[in-house]
Amino acid sequence: MSTLLFKNRKLVIATKHKKEKVIAPLLEKHLGVTCFVDKKNDTDSLGTFSGEIERKLDPVSNLRKKCLLAMDANNCDLGVASEGSFGPHPTIFFAHADDEFLIFIDKKNNLEIIARELSIETNFNGKTIETEEELLDFAASVNFPSHGLILKKTKEDQTQISKGITELNILKKTFKKLINKFNSVYVETDMRAMYNPTRMNIIKKTTEKLVEKANSCCPECNTPGFSLTTIKKGLKCKLCGLPTKSTLSYLYKCQGCQYITEEKYPHKKTTEDPMYCDYCNP
Repeated sequence: MSTLLFKNRKLVIATKHKKEKVIAPLLEKHLGVTCFVDKKNDTDSLGTFSGEIERKLDPVSNLRKKCLLAMDANNCDLGVASEGSFGPHPTIFFAHADDEFLIFIDKKNNLEIIARELSIETNFNGKTIETEEELLDFAASVNFPSHGLILKKTKEDQTQISKGITELNILKKTFKKLINKFNSVYVETDMRAMYNPTRMNIIKKTTEKLVEKANSCCPECNTPGFSLTTIKKGLKCKLCGLPTKSTLSYLYKCQGCQYITEEKYPHKKTTEDPMYCDYCNP
């Protein structure tokens, strides 16, 4: 049913950073839509990675607003938008993370599907430097020139900023221009998708998750987007029988008829090793 709902309909992609390169082929192949890019809105107006414009909303709210603006501006009832955040991984200490969200909105059928991919596959980094040697060492560590760089006065000061640097001679020239004015320069990775192939690959993975969700239909009413909404913990310890923090079941919920189904023991085990029990191994 999901393919029939979307087939031969136009879908607007809210992006100015070439994300359509990985998003459009997957949506067109698996959902039967015809994609086009929003040319009427500047998505940077909702926030930039480099700090010139602060993102005032949380990632999902920003994502939804970005998508709806594109749909309204283009009079299109089907839309997709992507939003990424970068920083420390929530559970893996000392690791940076790329937290990507993708939203699919169908106004005609009152559907909203969100996919997320949290990955440590990122070159996200930044550093204050004083010499060209430090600059080149940093560049090598973050996969320059295949991945772009940004140079500016300081981490917080956006008044003198050069973005999208992918050529060595331009990198050196820009650095010398800034270092002659200031005692130090801040260099950081350009996290915009068209300057960051690693991020583009994570957006592709997020799109694959979105397609899977869109093609997963409710067993009761056949509404697309029937997907995992809650992870229940409490798998019993094999030794003492008390509940542990390990996964007991997955809950799937339909946003149409609100039907819920529970998948017990999704990891194919009915008890947990005592080493993961807070009672047996405090």
